Amino acid sequence: MLTLISNEPIERRNDGAARSDAERDRELLDAYSAAVTDVVERVTPAVVHLEVAIPAPPRRGRARPGGGRPPTSSGSGFVFTPDGFVLTNSHVVERATRIWATTADGSRCQAELVGADPDTDLAVVRVDGSGFATAPFGDSSRLRPGQLVIAIGNPLGFESTVTAGIVSALGRTMRAQSGRLIDSVIQTDAALNPGNSGGPLVSSRGEVVGVNTAIIAGAHGICFAVPSSTAQLVIPQLIRDGRVRRAFIGVSGQSVRLSRRRVQVSHLTASSGVLVTEIVEGGPADTAGLRVRDVILELGGTVVSSVDDLHRVLTQEAISHETTLSVLRNGGLMTLGITPGERG
Repeated sequence: MLTLISNEPIERRNDGAARSDAERDRELLDAYSAAVTDVVERVTPAVVHLEVAIPAPPRRGRARPGGGRPPTSSGSGFVFTPDGFVLTNSHVVERATRIWATTADGSRCQAELVGADPDTDLAVVRVDGSGFATAPFGDSSRLRPGQLVIAIGNPLGFESTVTAGIVSALGRTMRAQSGRLIDSVIQTDAALNPGNSGGPLVSSRGEVVGVNTAIIAGAHGICFAVPSSTAQLVIPQLIRDGRVRRAFIGVSGQSVRLSRRRVQVSHLTASSGVLVTEIVEGGPADTAGLRVRDVILELGGTVVSSVDDLHRVLTQEAISHETTLSVLRNGGLMTLGITPGERG
């Protein structure tokens, strides 16, 4: 008598019965679904749909009688304080003459622009009221490639749309509409479409780790979000001043790790720095003698181990104050004198 033996690996359940790969796969899928649905239930009430009225482009020839309805654009945002402060993208509210916000329960009201920062593509608007559901911020510096993330927004007007994916890469750079580079951008394959801009990118813990901001036209699964660490630096200034006053030294760069040997030989206090990839001609860094491929280690005696660190040091207080810049060049340490300017 022949006995057929399955090649499918099995293991014993608690009740002693065999458990197949298919059963284990179903359990994993259920865990994934449970994680996503839990996050969506917690965060969606804080997500808003933004509709923005913008000036009509100049018409050629005679104007149409009656004028017509002004053109509008739309995007997403999320409430981060109970009294109605909403974070979104700067490009969503750019040139806005009026802004309306629709909350997850369908309530629609007019919103006011508090401040915008095109350099990070972030903006804060406010809706009247109190007791709003909020989405908490998480620590984007703890993200790892492959980590589950969920995007919530209003693509193409479809409100409260959810997509999920993974963190594809960290430390990317992208150019804002202002023409300046945004550093330390999160790359994800969570599907985004026009209208997702300004919505939250959320971790499996239900914390906002990024603000969805861009897709690459013609590409699939390549989307970007501004990290929450950048947003948390910008928000207080937008609420206080309506804009962000920054010092600048005139470089573009990216965070890089240094070899253990280099750290030991040079007696460095950090194992990473900022690799200079571009220098603005005539800017403070150019005047100071900084070069492409230099690695910035300190500014004004403060350790600079990442692009976020450099942003933190280049505050309003640093404008026009002469200071020192410590860099690694061709394996050797050197110090340059530099006077940061104010970004226009």
